[in-house]
Amino acid sequence: MGVVIEIPSALKQYVNDQDEVEVSGNSVEEAFGALVSEYTELKDNLFDENGKIRSFINVYLNDDDIRYADGLKSEVQDGDSIQIVPSVAGGCSTVKYS
Repeated sequence: MGVVIEIPSALKQYVNDQDEVEVSGNSVEEAFGALVSEYTELKDNLFDENGKIRSFINVYLNDDDIRYADGLKSEVQDGDSIQIVPSVAGGCSTVKYS
């Protein structure tokens, strides 16, 4: 058993329409490395040109935000779950009252 990475709908097209992908690794960083080495088109959607997770991507390890742990260096164990959650941005609309 490895680490399961849950894939959001917006990125499923890059992983053969799978909801989740099982990979191996000892940290979130290693798990992501295994993920993008198998699904190379996913890399540009997750990482910026400096190799950092894109700013609009939130990553959770077993439902805990990795920003409040050790970030990509957060350790993982067999059976852990990593969630990739793109930020949802909204705008405001102007409502006109008569």
